[in-house]
Amino acid sequence: MAIFGVQLVVTMVMASVLQKISAHFSVARWLLSYRLIRYLHPSDEELLIVAGLQRNPDKPKGKKGKNRKEDKDESEFMVPKNLELQLDVAAVQPSDMIQLHYYSEYQWLLDFSICALIVYTITEVYYYLIPAKDEVNLSVLWCMLVVGFAAKILLSLTALYFKGEEAVGERSLCLTAGFLFFFLAMIVLIADENFLEFGLEPAYSSFNASAHSFLMDQGLDSSGPASKLMFKLSLAVWCGMIGSFFTFPGLRFARMHKDALKYCAERPFLKTLLHISFISPVFVVLMWVKPVTRHYFTEKTWPGVPNVLMTPDMFDTTRLVLIVAIVTIRFILMPHYLQSYLNMAPEKLRNLRKEAGRISNVELQKMIARVFYYLCVVTLQYLTPLMLCLFSTLLLKTLGDYTWSSYIGAEASEEIVNATAKIPPLHASNDIWEANQQFSLTLIGLKKVFTPVLYRGILGFMTWWLCAVWFSTSAIGLVYYSYGA
Repeated sequence: MAIFGVQLVVTMVMASVLQKISAHFSVARWLLSYRLIRYLHPSDEELLIVAGLQRNPDKPKGKKGKNRKEDKDESEFMVPKNLELQLDVAAVQPSDMIQLHYYSEYQWLLDFSICALIVYTITEVYYYLIPAKDEVNLSVLWCMLVVGFAAKILLSLTALYFKGEEAVGERSLCLTAGFLFFFLAMIVLIADENFLEFGLEPAYSSFNASAHSFLMDQGLDSSGPASKLMFKLSLAVWCGMIGSFFTFPGLRFARMHKDALKYCAERPFLKTLLHISFISPVFVVLMWVKPVTRHYFTEKTWPGVPNVLMTPDMFDTTRLVLIVAIVTIRFILMPHYLQSYLNMAPEKLRNLRKEAGRISNVELQKMIARVFYYLCVVTLQYLTPLMLCLFSTLLLKTLGDYTWSSYIGAEASEEIVNATAKIPPLHASNDIWEANQQFSLTLIGLKKVFTPVLYRGILGFMTWWLCAVWFSTSAIGLVYYSYGA
């Protein structure tokens, strides 16, 4: 049996597609130009006409360097803040996106994520039809790369608030949120497993016992790689970092959600879908609360129903499917949220009219142009948490040894396995077979340490925490923008 098999071919083909075709067609580029309308900042001539002013007669230009500042001052003038100004609109074109901040990071993240999702889907279908025991699942590597890229982008976006002296309030908010979520994570981690069923206790016991056995086989005397306190403290530190990273994406999502509801007041179906998208992470959080969900779905029998509603395997699969469905809904609604962000330009102009005094033409133009300039930053704040939740769920399914076919039933699954077992195995040369054997021995040794029980506990907790923080930060932001701001 080959080490990688068919999925190596799929990986190589998808890598070629990502390298060759993405330069000519990009889903990320198409998505930003799909029915999005941006607002153009007014020109100097338009401001002069609306304000009823006249430009001073042209003065002879001075020499370079010495009088450059004077020439710049000549082009700057003051206009009243209560100007009755109408902004021109234009469709977002692909050529307009090149100048946007963080555009290359956005394009790479989305295009790579779509390719990783295609590789994962093909691999899952292949494993469903032809189960393989000793092959290395390369789709896991793709998912881990997406998670790594998303975490790096979140880190770089958060690091912007720690550069310079202007973002003191944002910096303090990130630190406060980090310590707050670190404290909440400590409370969650000491909760009873009968209430929050993450499986961290079995995960730690399995990892400690298997790692101790592995070290003993290597001639090393050790009681275990880490204590339970350090194990949970490491998870709490990671939870605090996620809370800090998700602070401003959550606040931004809350602001866009509030504006999107305002602009779709006459579209009840879209408004309902927006509400479902906002509160849907609550259902994910409740799915890990054992007395609320598992007890009623897998243990309790209802009147008129002969059996329980779900088997334990069906319930585990439902949790994964629910997260994938939520991510899909939010991804479909992304253009509506982005358009609500772009609509902030005329809203800022309306708020400016309520103020007294004057403003320079340069500051007014910057205020309008800045909205479109940071479109990719806002898109990443919306998209990156979705990618983290989605691919963490896919990793949980694969490494945790879950299955998508739990709804089919045990008898149907056995028939499929028996049918595929009749397929003759592929034979390889002696050199490849020996290399495969050595690699398989190494893989078996690693599997004894990193068991599905370990992945179920850690990845299950991480996925639950991502959804919980993503909802809590957006809920706090919605309350702030609705009542505080």
